[in-house]
Amino acid sequence: MNRSEGLVRRVKTRDTDSNSGSGGNGGSSSSTNNFDQEGKNDKDEELDDCDSKETRLTLMEEVLLLGLKDKEGYTSFWNDCISSGLRGCILIELGLRGRVELERAGMRRKGLCTRKIILKSDTPTGDVLLDEALKHIKETEPPETIQNWIEYLSGETWNPLKLRYQLKNVRERLAKNLVEKGVLTTEKQNFLLFDMTTHPLNDNVIKCRLVKKIQDAVLTKWVNDPQRIDKRMLALILLAHASDVLENAFAPLNDDDYELAMRRVRELLDLDFEAEAAKSNNNEVIWAVFAAFTK
Repeated sequence: MNRSEGLVRRVKTRDTDSNSGSGGNGGSSSSTNNFDQEGKNDKDEELDDCDSKETRLTLMEEVLLLGLKDKEGYTSFWNDCISSGLRGCILIELGLRGRVELERAGMRRKGLCTRKIILKSDTPTGDVLLDEALKHIKETEPPETIQNWIEYLSGETWNPLKLRYQLKNVRERLAKNLVEKGVLTTEKQNFLLFDMTTHPLNDNVIKCRLVKKIQDAVLTKWVNDPQRIDKRMLALILLAHASDVLENAFAPLNDDDYELAMRRVRELLDLDFEAEAAKSNNNEVIWAVFAAFTK
């Protein structure tokens, strides 16, 4: 599959809901300046504290939130990429949290896509989906590759013995997590022949913050060296692309910013993932997931 596939289209319509003077006074002046500075520091600490208390979302929740229609509360019926994309997010989350890693490349320098994923720590993460996947990885012998695990966790395998590894109702479970965090709400919608549970947006601020964070990463805060890009942000951009929901983050941009953002995403997709993974202090699981989606 072409790594840059799907990056040339431009959606013109905007979804507004998703953006939606004396010596005696000298000492007084100095004291006032000190007071103002202290006040500014207190305000900065307040903002930092606010950021630390900000609703924390997992990669899976962020990708799903990007894919959900704000008012309707469900993902596009035509999106057949998000299922595997969310499984990739799960593997990267486990890698970022130090629960799994790739086996050593060995003397023959095996490629990312042929190396097996192995358990690093079986300490529970506290996230039900992550712990379920971690349990499957722990119990599997011999170990499997990243590509195989994406297929197993998605239930997209021809091996009937591996169907037990499928993570079921992932989108609904993630949506319920977002409901618990106050980001979404729950409604019932009638679709002629059946009723469906939907999860419209409840907190537009959190989604707008997510969209702006992605836009900033490829525009105002862009760095040319992928090693200097925050690994979680890098994963969010490339997994959102793999899940076919990245367009939703860029749709509100003007044409010039849109083209620039897409050009930089293409640069990331065209990276030599093997070479990037070989550099020091790297989480190889991240690069292996990228390679699995772009090979």
